[in-house]
Amino acid sequence: MAGAVEAKLAELGLTLPDVVPPLASYQPAVRSGVYVYTSGQLPMVDGKLAVTGKVGAEVTPDEAKELAKTCALNALAAVKSVAGDLDRIARVVKVVGFVASAADFTGQPGVINGASELLGAVLGDKGVHARSAVGVAVLPLDAPVEVEVQVELVDA
Repeated sequence: MAGAVEAKLAELGLTLPDVVPPLASYQPAVRSGVYVYTSGQLPMVDGKLAVTGKVGAEVTPDEAKELAKTCALNALAAVKSVAGDLDRIARVVKVVGFVASAADFTGQPGVINGASELLGAVLGDKGVHARSAVGVAVLPLDAPVEVEVQVELVDA
């Protein structure tokens, strides 16, 4: 049965995806005490990247912002896989976003706003977090964006 967080996702017209399988030797998320740390989540949909390339070259900043939103949805799925229920999220503590950037692209914060805004829309005040938005030369599979999330859980 879906809880309040998944009901909010549905209200926003979104569905929690299946957890993206690891591309290498790691887990999508791990729990340590009351914290869940996700691995970097790519904007995978149905097992593939819809868009590849560098932001500011092959990918527009608006497209990349939408992809960051997809990364955040994938991160929520990874959190649920170890927490059992998204309603156990006490707060999102930190978001780190990586943007594969053309050499002259400096709009990384605007791109990662896609993830931050989704978390705020879904979780309200619990979605307010610290954040880094970093430009990088290349990401796995030539993904334009990658996002990792750290959440604190309500102790069960």
